[in-house]
Amino acid sequence: MAAVAAPTELAPSPLLPEGFGVPPSRWIHPATRFRELLRTEPYLFGPGVYDPMGAQLVMYHRFKAVYFSGYSFAIGHLGTTDMDLYSGPEIADGARRAVSALRKFQLTMAVGDPAKGVEPRILDIPPVVVDMDAGYGNIFNVQRQTELLVTAGVAAAHLEDQVLPKRCGHIGGKALVPATEMNGKLRMMRAVADDLGRDDFTVIARTDGLSAIDAPEPARGLELAIDRACRYLETGIPDLVWCEFPTSDRGPVETFADQVRRRYPEASFAFNWSSSFKWYLDPDPLTFAELGDLGFKFIFITLGGQHAAGHGLSTLLAAMAERQEQGYIELQRREFEPGADVPTRSHHEFSGVPYHHLVGKAYDAARLGREFVEALPEEKVV
Repeated sequence: MAAVAAPTELAPSPLLPEGFGVPPSRWIHPATRFRELLRTEPYLFGPGVYDPMGAQLVMYHRFKAVYFSGYSFAIGHLGTTDMDLYSGPEIADGARRAVSALRKFQLTMAVGDPAKGVEPRILDIPPVVVDMDAGYGNIFNVQRQTELLVTAGVAAAHLEDQVLPKRCGHIGGKALVPATEMNGKLRMMRAVADDLGRDDFTVIARTDGLSAIDAPEPARGLELAIDRACRYLETGIPDLVWCEFPTSDRGPVETFADQVRRRYPEASFAFNWSSSFKWYLDPDPLTFAELGDLGFKFIFITLGGQHAAGHGLSTLLAAMAERQEQGYIELQRREFEPGADVPTRSHHEFSGVPYHHLVGKAYDAARLGREFVEALPEEKVV
Protein backbone atom coordinates (compact mmCIF):
# COMPACT_ATOMS: atom_id res chain seq x y z
CA MET A 1 0.00 0.00 0.00
CA ALA A 2 1.16 3.57 -0.59
CA ALA A 3 2.20 5.55 2.46
CA VAL A 4 -0.10 7.94 4.26
CA ALA A 5 0.65 11.64 4.28
CA ALA A 6 4.00 12.62 5.74
CA PRO A 7 4.01 13.43 9.45
CA THR A 8 4.15 17.09 10.52
CA GLU A 9 6.49 16.43 13.44
CA LEU A 10 10.07 16.60 12.25
CA ALA A 11 13.37 16.07 14.01
CA PRO A 12 16.67 17.81 13.30
CA SER A 13 19.66 15.87 12.02
CA PRO A 14 23.34 16.85 12.13
CA LEU A 15 23.38 15.89 8.44
CA LEU A 16 20.89 18.66 7.60
CA PRO A 17 21.25 22.43 7.59
CA GLU A 18 19.59 24.28 10.45
CA GLY A 19 15.86 24.67 9.96
CA PHE A 20 15.31 21.40 8.11
CA GLY A 21 14.15 18.09 9.56
CA VAL A 22 13.16 14.49 8.90
CA PRO A 23 10.59 12.13 10.44
CA PRO A 24 11.75 10.61 13.75
CA SER A 25 11.21 7.20 12.13
CA ARG A 26 14.66 7.69 10.56
CA TRP A 27 16.14 6.32 13.77
CA ILE A 28 13.86 3.27 14.02
CA HIS A 29 15.56 0.18 12.65
CA PRO A 30 14.03 -1.06 9.36
CA ALA A 31 13.40 -4.51 10.84
CA THR A 32 11.37 -2.96 13.64
CA ARG A 33 9.44 -0.76 11.19
CA PHE A 34 8.71 -3.70 8.90
CA ARG A 35 7.24 -5.79 11.71
CA GLU A 36 5.09 -2.89 12.85
CA LEU A 37 3.80 -2.36 9.31
CA LEU A 38 3.01 -6.06 8.97
CA ARG A 39 1.07 -5.84 12.20
CA THR A 40 -0.89 -2.70 11.42
CA GLU A 41 -1.48 -2.73 7.64
CA PRO A 42 -4.13 -4.88 5.91
CA TYR A 43 -1.26 -5.83 3.61
CA LEU A 44 2.13 -4.38 2.71
CA PHE A 45 3.14 -3.92 -0.92
CA GLY A 46 6.77 -3.65 -2.00
CA PRO A 47 7.58 -2.80 -5.63
CA GLY A 48 10.45 -4.89 -6.99
CA VAL A 49 13.72 -3.06 -7.78
CA TYR A 50 17.34 -3.99 -8.32
CA ASP A 51 19.39 -0.85 -7.69
CA PRO A 52 19.52 2.25 -5.44
CA MET A 53 17.81 4.54 -7.96
CA GLY A 54 14.83 2.20 -8.24
CA ALA A 55 14.59 2.02 -4.45
CA GLN A 56 14.66 5.82 -4.23
CA LEU A 57 11.82 6.11 -6.75
CA VAL A 58 9.77 3.67 -4.67
CA MET A 59 10.43 5.87 -1.65
CA TYR A 60 9.62 9.07 -3.55
CA HIS A 61 6.17 7.71 -4.37
CA ARG A 62 5.67 6.87 -0.69
CA PHE A 63 5.44 3.10 -0.81
CA LYS A 64 5.98 1.57 2.59
CA ALA A 65 8.35 -1.24 1.57
CA VAL A 66 10.94 -2.05 -1.09
CA TYR A 67 11.51 -5.51 -2.54
CA PHE A 68 15.07 -6.11 -3.78
CA SER A 69 14.58 -8.74 -6.48
CA GLY A 70 17.08 -11.48 -7.27
CA TYR A 71 15.92 -12.03 -10.84
CA SER A 72 15.98 -8.28 -11.50
CA PHE A 73 19.42 -8.09 -9.92
CA ALA A 74 20.67 -10.84 -12.24
CA ILE A 75 19.36 -8.97 -15.28
CA GLY A 76 20.28 -5.49 -14.10
CA HIS A 77 23.79 -6.19 -12.85
CA LEU A 78 24.96 -9.22 -14.80
CA GLY A 79 22.72 -9.24 -17.86
CA THR A 80 21.77 -12.86 -17.20
CA THR A 81 18.93 -14.97 -15.88
CA ASP A 82 17.94 -16.17 -12.43
CA MET A 83 19.68 -19.53 -12.17
CA ASP A 84 22.11 -19.00 -9.26
CA LEU A 85 24.63 -17.18 -11.48
CA TYR A 86 25.49 -14.48 -8.97
CA SER A 87 26.91 -14.97 -5.49
CA GLY A 88 25.38 -14.11 -2.14
CA PRO A 89 27.83 -11.30 -1.31
CA GLU A 90 27.06 -9.65 -4.68
CA ILE A 91 23.36 -9.22 -3.99
CA ALA A 92 24.03 -8.42 -0.33
CA ASP A 93 26.25 -5.56 -1.45
CA GLY A 94 23.55 -4.37 -3.84
CA ALA A 95 21.02 -4.40 -1.02
CA ARG A 96 23.46 -2.58 1.30
CA ARG A 97 23.90 0.19 -1.27
CA ALA A 98 20.12 0.47 -1.67
CA VAL A 99 19.60 0.83 2.09
CA SER A 100 22.33 3.47 2.27
CA ALA A 101 20.88 5.31 -0.72
CA LEU A 102 17.45 5.50 0.89
CA ARG A 103 18.90 7.13 3.99
CA LYS A 104 20.72 9.67 1.85
CA PHE A 105 17.67 10.27 -0.33
CA GLN A 106 15.61 11.16 2.73
CA LEU A 107 18.09 13.95 3.47
CA THR A 108 18.28 15.28 -0.09
CA MET A 109 14.50 15.39 -0.41
CA ALA A 110 14.16 17.04 3.02
CA VAL A 111 15.78 20.28 1.78
CA GLY A 112 14.13 20.54 -1.64
CA ASP A 113 15.79 23.32 -3.62
CA PRO A 114 15.33 26.65 -1.83
CA ALA A 115 16.98 28.57 -4.66
CA LYS A 116 14.30 27.40 -7.11
CA GLY A 117 11.38 27.44 -4.71
CA VAL A 118 11.15 23.63 -4.59
CA GLU A 119 9.57 22.69 -1.28
CA PRO A 120 11.06 19.92 0.89
CA ARG A 121 9.51 16.49 0.41
CA ILE A 122 9.26 14.69 3.75
CA LEU A 123 9.61 10.94 3.28
CA ASP A 124 9.76 7.91 5.54
CA ILE A 125 12.41 5.33 4.69
CA PRO A 126 10.76 2.11 3.48
CA PRO A 127 12.20 -1.15 4.88
CA VAL A 128 13.98 -3.34 2.31
CA VAL A 129 13.17 -7.03 1.82
CA VAL A 130 15.82 -9.06 -0.01
CA ASP A 131 15.90 -12.24 -2.08
CA MET A 132 18.25 -14.76 -0.44
CA ASP A 133 17.64 -17.50 -3.03
CA ALA A 134 18.45 -20.93 -1.58
CA GLY A 135 21.23 -19.66 0.65
CA TYR A 136 24.14 -20.08 -1.84
CA GLY A 137 25.38 -23.27 -0.17
CA ASN A 138 25.00 -25.06 3.15
CA ILE A 139 24.06 -23.66 6.55
CA PHE A 140 27.38 -21.82 6.84
CA ASN A 141 26.77 -20.01 3.58
CA VAL A 142 23.38 -19.12 5.03
CA GLN A 143 25.14 -17.93 8.18
CA ARG A 144 27.40 -15.61 6.20
CA GLN A 145 24.63 -14.30 3.96
CA THR A 146 22.28 -13.57 6.84
CA GLU A 147 25.02 -11.66 8.64
CA LEU A 148 25.71 -9.60 5.52
CA LEU A 149 22.04 -8.73 5.14
CA VAL A 150 21.35 -7.97 8.79
CA THR A 151 24.40 -5.73 9.13
CA ALA A 152 23.40 -4.00 5.88
CA GLY A 153 20.21 -2.78 7.54
CA VAL A 154 17.86 -5.05 5.63
CA ALA A 155 14.48 -5.66 7.29
CA ALA A 156 13.69 -9.15 5.98
CA ALA A 157 14.87 -11.87 3.63
CA HIS A 158 13.36 -14.96 2.05
CA LEU A 159 14.95 -18.37 1.69
CA GLU A 160 13.69 -21.10 -0.65
CA ASP A 161 13.79 -24.89 -0.50
CA GLN A 162 15.33 -25.63 -3.90
CA VAL A 163 18.34 -27.81 -4.63
CA LEU A 164 21.42 -25.80 -5.61
CA PRO A 165 21.97 -24.39 -8.13
CA LYS A 166 18.47 -22.98 -7.81
CA ARG A 167 16.46 -21.34 -10.55
CA CYS A 168 13.61 -18.88 -10.85
CA GLY A 169 10.36 -20.39 -9.65
CA HIS A 170 8.97 -19.92 -13.16
CA ILE A 171 11.76 -21.84 -14.91
CA GLY A 172 11.32 -25.60 -15.36
CA GLY A 173 13.33 -28.37 -13.73
CA LYS A 174 13.12 -27.35 -10.07
CA ALA A 175 14.05 -29.84 -7.35
CA LEU A 176 13.66 -29.60 -3.58
CA VAL A 177 16.06 -30.31 -0.74
CA PRO A 178 14.69 -32.38 2.16
CA ALA A 179 12.46 -30.37 4.49
CA THR A 180 14.86 -31.08 7.34
CA GLU A 181 17.67 -29.38 5.41
CA MET A 182 15.50 -26.36 4.73
CA ASN A 183 14.52 -26.18 8.38
CA GLY A 184 18.20 -26.23 9.33
CA LYS A 185 18.83 -23.25 7.07
CA LEU A 186 15.85 -21.40 8.54
CA ARG A 187 17.16 -22.10 12.03
CA MET A 188 20.52 -20.67 11.03
CA MET A 189 18.89 -17.50 9.64
CA ARG A 190 17.06 -16.97 12.90
CA ALA A 191 20.12 -17.74 15.00
CA VAL A 192 22.33 -15.26 13.16
CA ALA A 193 19.79 -12.45 13.34
CA ASP A 194 19.22 -13.09 17.04
CA ASP A 195 22.95 -13.22 17.71
CA LEU A 196 23.30 -9.82 16.06
CA GLY A 197 20.61 -8.41 18.31
CA ARG A 198 17.94 -8.31 15.62
CA ASP A 199 15.27 -10.65 16.87
CA ASP A 200 12.85 -8.51 14.87
CA PHE A 201 14.47 -9.44 11.55
CA THR A 202 11.72 -11.07 9.47
CA VAL A 203 12.36 -14.56 8.10
CA ILE A 204 10.34 -15.60 5.05
CA ALA A 205 10.27 -19.28 4.04
CA ARG A 206 9.52 -19.98 0.40
CA THR A 207 8.54 -23.32 -1.08
CA ASP A 208 8.70 -24.23 -4.76
CA GLY A 209 6.86 -27.46 -4.03
CA LEU A 210 3.93 -26.66 -6.30
CA SER A 211 6.01 -26.82 -9.49
CA ALA A 212 8.93 -29.00 -8.43
CA ILE A 213 9.54 -32.09 -10.53
CA ASP A 214 11.84 -33.73 -7.96
CA ALA A 215 11.51 -33.93 -4.18
CA PRO A 216 12.15 -36.52 -1.45
CA GLU A 217 8.40 -36.87 -0.76
CA PRO A 218 6.04 -38.88 -2.98
CA ALA A 219 3.52 -36.03 -3.03
CA ARG A 220 3.63 -33.45 -5.81
CA GLY A 221 1.88 -30.25 -6.74
CA LEU A 222 -0.29 -28.31 -4.32
CA GLU A 223 -0.31 -31.15 -1.78
CA LEU A 224 3.47 -30.97 -1.52
CA ALA A 225 3.48 -27.17 -1.28
CA ILE A 226 0.96 -27.19 1.57
CA ASP A 227 2.86 -29.91 3.40
CA ARG A 228 6.15 -28.04 3.04
CA ALA A 229 4.65 -24.78 4.28
CA CYS A 230 3.26 -26.53 7.35
CA ARG A 231 6.55 -28.29 8.07
CA TYR A 232 8.35 -24.95 8.03
CA LEU A 233 5.74 -23.29 10.23
CA GLU A 234 6.04 -26.21 12.66
CA THR A 235 9.53 -24.96 13.58
CA GLY A 236 8.10 -21.68 14.79
CA ILE A 237 10.73 -19.78 12.79
CA PRO A 238 9.19 -18.29 9.63
CA ASP A 239 7.27 -15.07 10.11
CA LEU A 240 5.82 -15.43 6.62
CA VAL A 241 5.49 -18.37 4.24
CA TRP A 242 5.59 -17.96 0.48
CA CYS A 243 4.42 -20.53 -2.05
CA GLU A 244 5.53 -19.79 -5.61
CA PHE A 245 2.55 -20.32 -7.93
CA PRO A 246 2.97 -21.18 -11.64
CA THR A 247 0.03 -19.13 -12.97
CA SER A 248 -2.25 -16.29 -11.92
CA ASP A 249 -5.15 -18.69 -11.22
CA ARG A 250 -6.84 -17.79 -7.96
CA GLY A 251 -7.98 -21.31 -7.06
CA PRO A 252 -4.61 -22.72 -5.93
CA VAL A 253 -3.86 -19.52 -4.00
CA GLU A 254 -7.10 -19.69 -2.07
CA THR A 255 -6.72 -23.42 -1.41
CA PHE A 256 -3.14 -23.02 -0.19
CA ALA A 257 -4.04 -20.27 2.27
CA ASP A 258 -7.11 -22.12 3.52
CA GLN A 259 -5.39 -25.47 4.03
CA VAL A 260 -2.34 -24.04 5.78
CA ARG A 261 -4.47 -21.91 8.07
CA ARG A 262 -6.57 -24.93 9.03
CA ARG A 263 -3.42 -26.24 10.74
CA TYR A 264 -1.82 -22.89 11.62
CA PRO A 265 -4.63 -20.35 12.05
CA GLU A 266 -2.21 -17.48 12.71
CA ALA A 267 -0.07 -18.15 9.65
CA SER A 268 0.78 -15.18 7.44
CA PHE A 269 1.92 -15.37 3.85
CA ALA A 270 3.94 -13.55 1.22
CA PHE A 271 2.80 -13.40 -2.40
CA ASN A 272 4.68 -12.79 -5.63
CA TRP A 273 2.24 -10.96 -7.94
CA SER A 274 4.59 -12.23 -10.59
CA SER A 275 5.70 -10.49 -13.75
CA SER A 276 5.84 -13.96 -15.31
CA PHE A 277 2.04 -13.99 -15.58
CA LYS A 278 0.00 -12.22 -18.27
CA TRP A 279 -2.26 -10.52 -15.77
CA TYR A 280 -3.76 -8.33 -18.47
CA LEU A 281 -5.33 -11.46 -20.00
CA ASP A 282 -6.71 -12.77 -16.70
CA PRO A 283 -10.48 -12.11 -16.62
CA ASP A 284 -10.50 -12.02 -12.81
CA PRO A 285 -7.05 -11.16 -11.49
CA LEU A 286 -6.36 -11.38 -7.79
CA THR A 287 -6.35 -7.94 -6.20
CA PHE A 288 -3.96 -6.91 -3.46
CA ALA A 289 -6.92 -6.33 -1.15
CA GLU A 290 -8.23 -9.85 -1.79
CA LEU A 291 -4.83 -11.29 -1.03
CA GLY A 292 -4.68 -9.28 2.18
CA ASP A 293 -8.00 -10.79 3.25
CA LEU A 294 -6.56 -14.28 2.64
CA GLY A 295 -3.64 -13.60 4.99
CA PHE A 296 -1.01 -12.48 2.48
CA LYS A 297 0.63 -9.73 4.51
CA PHE A 298 3.51 -8.94 2.15
CA ILE A 299 2.89 -8.63 -1.59
CA PHE A 300 5.46 -7.75 -4.23
CA ILE A 301 6.04 -7.70 -7.98
CA THR A 302 9.52 -9.08 -8.44
CA LEU A 303 10.40 -7.63 -11.84
CA GLY A 304 8.14 -4.60 -11.96
CA GLY A 305 11.03 -2.15 -11.95
CA GLN A 306 12.95 -4.12 -14.55
CA HIS A 307 9.99 -4.23 -16.92
CA ALA A 308 9.32 -0.52 -16.46
CA ALA A 309 12.97 0.33 -17.12
CA GLY A 310 13.00 -1.89 -20.20
CA HIS A 311 9.81 -0.32 -21.52
CA GLY A 312 10.91 3.24 -20.87
CA LEU A 313 14.40 2.92 -22.29
CA SER A 314 13.21 0.92 -25.28
CA THR A 315 10.63 3.63 -26.04
CA LEU A 316 13.33 6.30 -25.93
CA LEU A 317 15.82 4.34 -28.01
CA ALA A 318 13.24 3.50 -30.66
CA ALA A 319 12.26 7.17 -30.88
CA MET A 320 15.88 8.32 -31.19
CA ALA A 321 16.62 5.64 -33.77
CA GLU A 322 13.77 6.99 -35.86
CA ARG A 323 13.86 10.72 -35.10
CA GLN A 324 17.35 11.30 -33.66
CA GLU A 325 17.43 14.28 -31.26
CA GLN A 326 13.65 14.74 -31.57
CA GLY A 327 13.16 11.42 -29.78
CA TYR A 328 14.91 12.81 -26.71
CA ILE A 329 13.11 16.15 -26.95
CA GLU A 330 9.82 14.22 -26.86
CA LEU A 331 10.93 12.53 -23.65
CA GLN A 332 11.71 15.89 -22.05
CA ARG A 333 8.32 17.25 -23.07
CA ARG A 334 6.65 14.35 -21.27
CA GLU A 335 8.85 14.86 -18.19
CA PHE A 336 8.04 18.57 -17.96
CA GLU A 337 4.34 18.43 -18.80
CA PRO A 338 2.29 20.54 -16.37
CA GLY A 339 1.27 18.36 -13.45
CA ALA A 340 3.75 15.59 -14.24
CA ASP A 341 5.41 14.18 -11.13
CA VAL A 342 8.66 12.82 -12.54
CA PRO A 343 11.34 13.34 -9.89
CA THR A 344 14.20 12.38 -12.20
CA ARG A 345 13.43 15.10 -14.77
CA SER A 346 15.98 17.19 -12.92
CA HIS A 347 18.80 14.76 -12.26
CA HIS A 348 20.44 17.48 -10.15
CA GLU A 349 17.51 17.74 -7.74
CA PHE A 350 16.95 13.98 -7.65
CA SER A 351 20.59 13.20 -6.88
CA GLY A 352 20.82 15.92 -4.23
CA VAL A 353 22.88 18.74 -5.70
CA PRO A 354 20.96 21.40 -3.69
CA TYR A 355 21.54 19.37 -0.52
CA HIS A 356 25.24 19.12 -1.23
CA HIS A 357 25.49 22.86 -1.80
CA LEU A 358 23.70 23.66 1.46
CA VAL A 359 25.53 21.16 3.64
CA GLY A 360 28.82 21.81 1.88
CA LYS A 361 28.50 25.49 2.74
CA ALA A 362 27.62 24.68 6.35
CA TYR A 363 30.67 22.44 6.67
CA ASP A 364 32.97 24.91 4.87
CA ALA A 365 33.69 22.48 2.05
CA ALA A 366 35.80 23.82 -0.82
CA ARG A 367 33.76 25.53 -3.55
CA LEU A 368 30.45 24.16 -2.29
CA GLY A 369 27.81 26.84 -1.86
CA ARG A 370 25.24 28.72 -3.89
CA GLU A 371 27.74 31.50 -4.61
CA PHE A 372 29.63 29.11 -6.87
CA VAL A 373 26.56 28.20 -8.92
CA GLU A 374 26.29 29.80 -12.34
CA ALA A 375 23.26 32.04 -12.74
CA LEU A 376 21.56 30.34 -15.67
CA PRO A 377 17.99 30.91 -16.86
CA GLU A 378 15.62 28.23 -15.56
CA GLU A 379 14.02 27.87 -19.00
CA LYS A 380 17.40 26.79 -20.35
CA VAL A 381 18.62 24.16 -17.89
CA VAL A 382 17.19 21.54 -15.57
